[in-house]
Amino acid sequence: MIDLDKLAEIFASCSYDIESAYRLVIQPQSVLSDFRTVRHGFLFIIRGEAKMCVDETAYQLLPGSVFHAAPGMQLDSRVIGQSEFEYYLLFYRLDKLGDENRGHECDSHFKLEPGVNPRVTELLSLLHQNVHTLGGIGKLRVKELFLSIVHQVLVGCKYRENGSFPSKRVIEEAVAYINGHYMNPLTLDGLAELHAMSPKRFSYFFHKYTGFRPIDYVIHYRMERASELLKTGHFPIRDIAVSVGYANPLYFSRVFKKKFGVSPSAYTHKIENHK
Repeated sequence: MIDLDKLAEIFASCSYDIESAYRLVIQPQSVLSDFRTVRHGFLFIIRGEAKMCVDETAYQLLPGSVFHAAPGMQLDSRVIGQSEFEYYLLFYRLDKLGDENRGHECDSHFKLEPGVNPRVTELLSLLHQNVHTLGGIGKLRVKELFLSIVHQVLVGCKYRENGSFPSKRVIEEAVAYINGHYMNPLTLDGLAELHAMSPKRFSYFFHKYTGFRPIDYVIHYRMERASELLKTGHFPIRDIAVSVGYANPLYFSRVFKKKFGVSPSAYTHKIENHK
């Protein structure tokens, strides 16, 4: 079985380039025999079903399956059933890693089963559209998309290992992320994507483990940080608002009053009177 953490470490730490990306639709009953791979690559199955044999190891590929092969492998495949077989094919070049890393995960063939994820399909489409964009900014965008895809796939695999339900640790990681990024713009869609879940699914499990809906927790944590700033110094309200993620000080004041029952200025005055 492939080590997901080691695979993640390779793409987080090593040097590589995305060389090309293709969207392919193969007709029913199509057969590919005695094909030898020449590059590292991923197949992301969108629809249909196929059977693939690599170096005499058989794989069943279904929607949501992710298959990887390395150079120099013999590949035979057949589309099964009466449906077309649609997939994205991504080729990448991995720099040589040295003798100590021979035989690492990317030199093997394997299949991942993260499950069907519409966000992965969307990211694959964007990468396919941008893969030939010229210039450093374009290349950076392609690598960003690829890393987002890999992250979504590996997190999806982790969830399936846990019985398809995110563990309490996953939600604890989400809480820690909010605690560390509360000053930045945070949305339900963004938080859910970061943890490879739909917004509805993420909101359900976040509430199950914390008692808060995700954005309610963001607001709660921001207001707690704001109250600490009001207690520790004479900072202008507008500066405190920006420091906890609100560009509009009037909106911040309304949210603060809803949480504590008084405006930020009245809260400060109340603290001073009790000193």
